[in-house]
Amino acid sequence: MKLAMIYPFLKNDLDKIEKALNETIQAENDVLREASTQLLEAGGKRIRPVFVLLAGKFGDYDLERMKHVAVSLELIHMASLVHDDVIDEAELRRGEPTIKAKWDNRIAMYTGDYIFARAIECLSNLQKPQAHRILSETIVEVCLGEIEQIKDKFNWDQNLRTYLRRIKRKTALLIAVSCQLGGIAANVSAKEEKALFQYGYYVGMSYQIIDDVLDFTATEEELGKPAGSDLLQGNITLPVIYAIAQDDDFKHKLETLFQQGQQEISQEDLTSVVNHIKNSPGIEASLSLSERYLNKAYEALEQLPEQKAKQTFKSIARYIGKRKS
Repeated sequence: MKLAMIYPFLKNDLDKIEKALNETIQAENDVLREASTQLLEAGGKRIRPVFVLLAGKFGDYDLERMKHVAVSLELIHMASLVHDDVIDEAELRRGEPTIKAKWDNRIAMYTGDYIFARAIECLSNLQKPQAHRILSETIVEVCLGEIEQIKDKFNWDQNLRTYLRRIKRKTALLIAVSCQLGGIAANVSAKEEKALFQYGYYVGMSYQIIDDVLDFTATEEELGKPAGSDLLQGNITLPVIYAIAQDDDFKHKLETLFQQGQQEISQEDLTSVVNHIKNSPGIEASLSLSERYLNKAYEALEQLPEQKAKQTFKSIARYIGKRKS
């Protein structure tokens, strides 16, 4: 089942947000316009706009206000992807060449900065100072997460705590704030705003853990990039942390292999490593932790009144727990 089948009643509003996204990124400069449009047209789940709209259903839902928040959050996510691809030296995203691959690192960095700026400009249409403060603080945290990810590349001595802090900043906070700002834009109560943030945070943590598991268990066709890409780029994710914690020989093998440099690792060696992790208890342990976060997300929803959006939030959480791509 496709994610969009869970919320068909949002389709018209999401179509308008897609149109607004396209209009917002248009630039006079040909390269900036082409690079930004390529990224937008590459698609994506648009999960952040969906969370904004659903959160708004708990209050005074007004699409124009919701649109400012939804476009801003999706653009911030897109900008972070452009910067991620530069840091990770990634050639493919969703099966298409990255901006850094099609142009170069400088174009990619300026494109990311441009999209960031358009995101902030878009939110300025919302007359809610609290929302601007929350978004600014979130961007700071996202940047700190990026720096931590760079610092921890090929660090085989990471622990669960550092990993959870990193994915909180990298993924969970932006999803949590999508829910929170959607609620703020719709004037929900303080109690509901807190519950929406908590739901988004716990779902975001689960989402990233599943993403990290899929890097080893999904096919290249499902991922849009080769299996094991995150590890090849030096990102030590939860399945790896669990696998090396239980097997010193495997940890030593990884240290030796990656000392040679990424370019020297053969496809045969990478496949062997991916298969080892794929068949290790680290996958089940990671899925179990993801499930615990989802359960916390369900608990947060209990603080919200019964209505269609609440059931949809639950269905999305269940989908995330079972997704294959």
